[in-house]
This record gives sequence, C-alpha cells and structure tokens, in this order.
Amino acid sequence: MTTAATPSPSADGRWLNLRLAPALFAADAPLAEGEVACIVVQQGHIAWVGPQQQVPAAYAALPAHDGGGQLATPGLIDCHTHLVYGGQRANEFAMRLAGASYEEIARAGGGIVSSVKATRQASEDELYALALPRLQSLLREGVCAIEIKSGYGLALEHERKQLRVARRLGEDLGVTVRTTFLGAHALPPEYAGRSQDYIDLVCNEMLPALAQEGLVDAVDAFCERIGFSLAETEQVFRTAQALGLPVKLHAEQLSNMGGSALAARYGALSCDHIEHLDAAGIAAMQAAGTVAVLLPGAYYCLRDTHMPPIAALRAAGVPMAISTDHNPGTSPALSLLLMVNQACTLFGLTVPEALAGVTRHAAQALGLQDTHGTLAAGRPANFVLWPLAEAAELAYWLGQRPACTVVRQGRIHAP
Repeated sequence: MTTAATPSPSADGRWLNLRLAPALFAADAPLAEGEVACIVVQQGHIAWVGPQQQVPAAYAALPAHDGGGQLATPGLIDCHTHLVYGGQRANEFAMRLAGASYEEIARAGGGIVSSVKATRQASEDELYALALPRLQSLLREGVCAIEIKSGYGLALEHERKQLRVARRLGEDLGVTVRTTFLGAHALPPEYAGRSQDYIDLVCNEMLPALAQEGLVDAVDAFCERIGFSLAETEQVFRTAQALGLPVKLHAEQLSNMGGSALAARYGALSCDHIEHLDAAGIAAMQAAGTVAVLLPGAYYCLRDTHMPPIAALRAAGVPMAISTDHNPGTSPALSLLLMVNQACTLFGLTVPEALAGVTRHAAQALGLQDTHGTLAAGRPANFVLWPLAEAAELAYWLGQRPACTVVRQGRIHAP
C-alpha cells in the first residue's frame, strides 16, 4: 500500500517518446497527428506539453523518463461513487434475478437501509479498512481523482465518519478525493413516516455541522419516489447554497420527477443517472452548464431498459461524464474502463465521447475542470501511460487491466 509516509518516486523530469490521446491535451506547441510527444513535469506540475523535438532548452537538464511509445492520457476521474460503506448486498442481486424490483427490495427493508445498518455498526477504522482495497483497485486502473459520497449513515455521527474516511483515503493514497454529503439519500428507519422532520435535521443540524468541520465539498440528494420529493430536495439545495456549497443530484433514475430542472436552477455541477430525463430537463441542464453523469453499471445491474436520452443530450451539447457509481446494491463495479465499454455498448457513446466522459467531462462534474481532466501546463501532474496501440483499446477490452504507469499528484505509481 502506498501511504503518505512512504511516497512513490517523484515524476519530475522529461517524459519522452509518448503518443498523446487526441482531444485530451492542450499542447504548448502544435502537435501533428502521430508526432512523438513530451510531457515536462516540475515540482509535481506539468510545465510543458508538446512535440518532443520542440522541448524548450530550459528543461534540457531535467531527468529523462522513456515512455517507450506508450499512449498518454490524463488521469482518469471517477466522478460518482459511494465507496465508503459497511457490509455488502449480494443477496439483493439474487433477489433481483428472482424477479424483485429495486423498489420492492427497498420497501422490504433492503436497499439503502440495509447498508445504513451495516455502516452504522462499523467503526471508522473498519470502514477505512473496507474501502481501502476498493480504492486501490480503481487507482491501479489509472484513476487520479474520485468523488466519494456519504449517505449510508443518515445520522450526524455516522455521516461524519464516512466523510472522515473519505478524507483519510485521499491523504494516505495521494489521490484527489472530492467529498459529497448525501444525507438526503434515504429515510432512516427511526424517521419512518416523518420525511419532513428528517430533512429538517439534514438542513438544520447535519449539513451545517459537517460543512463547518471542512468535510463537505458538494451536496447531493436522491430525488425519487422512494427517495425525497422536489420540495424536500429544494430545501437541501437552499441550505447548501446558503453555505456556499455546490449541488448535484441523483435525478430521473426510476421516473421523471423534474429533479434535473430543479438542480439546474441551482447551478448543479451534475445530474446523475437521468434514464428518464425529458426535453425540459435537458434544456435546463444545457443552459446551466450542468454535466450529465451516465452510470451504465447501475443500468446494467438493474437490467434497466429505459436508456438515457443520449442523442438528445448530444444534440444539445450537454457534456456527458461516465462513472462507476460504485455502491453495494446496484453497481458493485471496481473498473472505470469497464464502465467506458458499457457506455459505448449499452448507451451508444463513441470512443472519443467515452474517453472525454472519464477525463475532462468528469472533471467538470466535480468542479475540477481547472486542474484535472486534460494534459496542460500549470496543472498537477496526473496522467497515465498505457501499453496500447490506440485509444480505442481503452473501451475495447473486457476484463483486461493494462499494466499502466500512473503519475498521480506528481508521483510515479508503476504497474
């Protein structure tokens, strides 16, 4: 395990003999198709990107790293995960195969509430030990930034420990972690029949306390028939806005609640799932610059047949991101590249769209577009070298994890 106490080698120097994935970099000098490229790293940041023959003389004395003709992309970004939780829900997978619906499982006491019970019973250290190998699996595949939500505590002390674990993981593994408070994920058992009382608790006590402790980067909610209403969601958004925190939304997954249009009115970073998104929601997202986050793993695991409106999103110019939605119930996925393949095969994205979906559009969905998602001078050094002949292979292979070299936060993580 790589920890803050045992850092990996510095990536400073000239990274030579590279091929850059098209449209995912901003070269400091024009780069012809197929031209050998160089990335210069200084003090953990990208200092220059461009043709190898045009590297400025000021960098000539820096150490050389031979990329061996490998394909270079920005570090991948997993922009929607529920990575910190107790227990697992393999039994629900079997129930769905036997014919039970997502809503039927939830109403029978399964679903999110079962994960809440296991998460509440686990200590902070136990949650860390459970989440650590999950995150390590994603990092080995080139992830350099990740969002981790709370939402399996549904009480102040338990939401706090989820968010604290997320912060610890980022610090210990040297990866950018954005934390999202998802207190409005489900109604805890002790508040059965009293959803407004619970939302009042979320807005008046939980969110202000966690924000003051510096544990919250963004605020999310589950706006759905089995989640929370539009009015309750807006109450959460108003509280977030008053605290200066950006919002995002689990929207239109099981039905069209109009949550995307509401989120867009609050300038949401993203609306996620969106299988039932309508034209009004698309228009609102386009106007607000809100990213559509596609979660093909959940679509696949739930055996959904109502596909997100990809063609309409494409026509409207709404940026589309892709994420694992890693969670114990509906998307126990630990491969972002598999999600890239699923977004192409299930949703019809092109390879360039899919690669943008796990780099620059995923960065935008986390508010990280100024620092992550593209290769450009001035940004932290987060990039991946792939032993692949072409970028399409990142979407092509099923189950193969290329032995990639990852430069994350200016340090080298070898295969």
